[in-house]
Amino acid sequence: MSDFLKQFGEDLKKNVPGFIAVSVAEIKSGMSYYSQSVVSDFDPELASAFNLEVVKAKMNAIKALNLQGQAVDNVMITLTSQIHIIDVSDNGEYFIYLAVDSTRANLGMTKSILNKYKKEIAEKL
Repeated sequence: MSDFLKQFGEDLKKNVPGFIAVSVAEIKSGMSYYSQSVVSDFDPELASAFNLEVVKAKMNAIKALNLQGQAVDNVMITLTSQIHIIDVSDNGEYFIYLAVDSTRANLGMTKSILNKYKKEIAEKL
């Protein structure tokens, strides 16, 4: 695992209120390059594998609707007590899957941190 991804994970864990889990995965293969969870029974690699299907479905919908020039930037799914964010890298090859506790999350801060890293992920992976 690269130092960049270790730093990324530690930064999220430290600076994202309500952090539960994160995974960075490749869209083409579904392979997870990094994952971390502070909840023992929450498997971020399994969660990102299922959420990869959400990303692919939306990409297929964009293609089917002939929405030229459009790409998936992010998807936010609100559960009863959690928020799951799927943030696609600028080059469209990777995505960050992040789960946070909705009662503690600060979405503005979280999105700011994710935007910083999703640009770097496209360059460094």
